[in-house]
Amino acid sequence: MDRLSTLIPETRTSCYAWVLMTNHAHFLFRSGPDGLAGLMQRLLTGHAVSFNRRHKRHGQLFQNRYKSIICQEDAYLKELVRYIHLNPLRAGLVEDLKALNDYSFCGHRSLVEKGACDWQDDAYVLGCFAQNETTARKQYLAYVKAGIDMGRCPELVGGGLIRSLGGWSEVKKLRLKGMDRIKGDERILGDSDFVMSVLSQADEQFERGYELKRLGYDMSRVADTVARIYSIEKDDIFQKGRQKLRSAARGLFCYWCCAELGLLQTDLARELEMTVSGVGYAVRRGEKIVKQHQLRLIDQVS
Repeated sequence: MDRLSTLIPETRTSCYAWVLMTNHAHFLFRSGPDGLAGLMQRLLTGHAVSFNRRHKRHGQLFQNRYKSIICQEDAYLKELVRYIHLNPLRAGLVEDLKALNDYSFCGHRSLVEKGACDWQDDAYVLGCFAQNETTARKQYLAYVKAGIDMGRCPELVGGGLIRSLGGWSEVKKLRLKGMDRIKGDERILGDSDFVMSVLSQADEQFERGYELKRLGYDMSRVADTVARIYSIEKDDIFQKGRQKLRSAARGLFCYWCCAELGLLQTDLARELEMTVSGVGYAVRRGEKIVKQHQLRLIDQVS
């Protein structure tokens, strides 16, 4: 929670709902201008490091990569807020709604004015219920109470259309075959128009990645390009060291591999003999270099 109080304003992220459970957590975020990945990496990596240090342990703390679902606001925001905030009650961590009102590790407490949470956007959520704050809090509480008997609502934890099948074009082909509910790491929650809108926005990025690979761009060729830009040897990118030039080149290399080719940070970490968090920092450094110097891996894909 301390980390969130710093990271939420720094990344200009809005948090509408959240809950910390015994071995997992749920968040409803509106991502800031730089997206969700940076926030989650800093949040989870920082927590894992401090947890390991505090409990004198080593290695991974979280079982898998976090799962993110793109949600359609108009149709699902209120339902998702209720679903997330009822988790402690459904899991038996609190006995009833009155106890949930005082549960410290959940955004519900702030929305019913039992405790303030500076990094939670109460005003936006309450505005979905009424313009008057007092009336909005009462209507929110009644809405949550009405949802207690609804169960776990599996329709709110996924619902189709993922990226991990080889890109959006492959997902769309499967949809045409009637395979509309496919489980995966990244999903979309919304009606058909919303889903297709998200797909169309993603098309350009994924199609460029496919075209780059078709033209022979892989990790090795990206390294060649970066080495030419910085007038260094290709092997310098893969060697350890914090020299300014090598660090900048490695950042550009990591960013292009992730952003343009869609390679996983875990694969880069293994190739570069770095930690995943170290690759994440390199990606952000490379993104700044690209924006500052207006660099592209290739000027035009044809």
